[in-house]
Amino acid sequence: MTAELIHRLHFAFTVTFHYLFPQLTMGLALLIVVLKTIALRSGDETWDRAARFWGRIFAINFVFGVVTGIPMEFQFGTNWARFSRLSGGVIGQPLAMEGVFSFFLESAFLGLFLYGEKRISRRMHWFSAVMIFLGSWISGFFIIVTDAWMQHPVAFNRLPDGHFEVLSFWQLLLNPWGLLQYMHNMTGAVVTAAFVMSAVGAFYLLEGRGEAFGRIFLKVGVIAGVISSIVIIFPTGDLAGKYVARNQPAAIAAMEGLFQTQTGAGIVLVGQPNEETGQIDNPIVVNNVLSFLIYGTTKAEVKGLDRFPRDEWPTALPLLFYSYHIMAGLGTWFVLLMVVAALLLWRGRVYKARWALWALLLSFPLPYIANTAGWMTAELGRQPWLIYGLMRTSEGYSNTVSASNGLFTLIGFMGLYALLGLLFTVLVYREISNGPEEMMPALEKPAAAK
Repeated sequence: MTAELIHRLHFAFTVTFHYLFPQLTMGLALLIVVLKTIALRSGDETWDRAARFWGRIFAINFVFGVVTGIPMEFQFGTNWARFSRLSGGVIGQPLAMEGVFSFFLESAFLGLFLYGEKRISRRMHWFSAVMIFLGSWISGFFIIVTDAWMQHPVAFNRLPDGHFEVLSFWQLLLNPWGLLQYMHNMTGAVVTAAFVMSAVGAFYLLEGRGEAFGRIFLKVGVIAGVISSIVIIFPTGDLAGKYVARNQPAAIAAMEGLFQTQTGAGIVLVGQPNEETGQIDNPIVVNNVLSFLIYGTTKAEVKGLDRFPRDEWPTALPLLFYSYHIMAGLGTWFVLLMVVAALLLWRGRVYKARWALWALLLSFPLPYIANTAGWMTAELGRQPWLIYGLMRTSEGYSNTVSASNGLFTLIGFMGLYALLGLLFTVLVYREISNGPEEMMPALEKPAAAK
């Protein structure tokens, strides 16, 4: 294997493992605000304890997100030194601001939320939840703005020595690609949180304990889940897909397995892309749909890969095709499941429908898979460019770091992250096993014992 491939695999592994944590914290941040708002308005202690329970889950995810996120910052210098040296004047600013909002705003108010409840008013405790939400979502915005500039470079100037400099920081922040990607990504985070909260609620109801909390978790999770599962397809997914089609037409052709330019292009539901023959093997195609989805008419022409030089095709075309279809397929399942669950909730039957509870419980890993597949689609689609149209991936990696050194550290990271994953699982399992009942204030426990 080449050094370039090892560096790509190394960063892909660390960023994929890392994003298992922020996607839940960003989604939970919003749902915790919902729980705290209802608790504040109703005065019901059950909703307050539910919010504190998810605050503990949030904290565990936040810690592991920080621990696994820091090495990625260093990898810009160790594995992608040439890229960092030339583009640091652009990407350095939003990455620094992300650190400020994540480590200062979010972490400070998280400490206040977890340990300051008895020392501050109920409104201030609610305010700390709101600030955690703002901190996590602003932090995510700066990360996505950084990635969006690599996907769709704006507001820059390239100096004679090859370095990039920012012409307008506001234009960098308001990159249209970044805004669409941000809406789509954050909605995906809410989908993850909604499924996790619904799964925990279903687990409690199936176990026959903590019914009050199980009903709260299920109600909030299903309502948030049905809204976010629809929004992630339309309008956010639809708008993002159309923008990709206009600005990265080779990527959209590879995602859809469109080797030949077609008028009235169909969408491939199932198939295997064959680069050698330039066609999809064993396809199931719905005619004219792709043209309609991109251009709003079934008669529009969609560019295929035949319109682009072979060296501008995405370098991992089959993986891109499968990642995109896994994301889209799971998104369809999310809508179907959550719509059915919402109808059962509306009729008051979801709490007793064991088949629905089992479906929600067993589906909680699927948003993690879908979010991972979505990011793979975005990043693989940009290839062979590191900065789209300006710097190829082969020009950005650290060519002084050998493949063997990169492989050694990759194996080390895999071992270390396996231990971190095990520790995370144990901690979260312990919190869920204890349940919100264990978070009763100390003064309430003697009274409960009587």
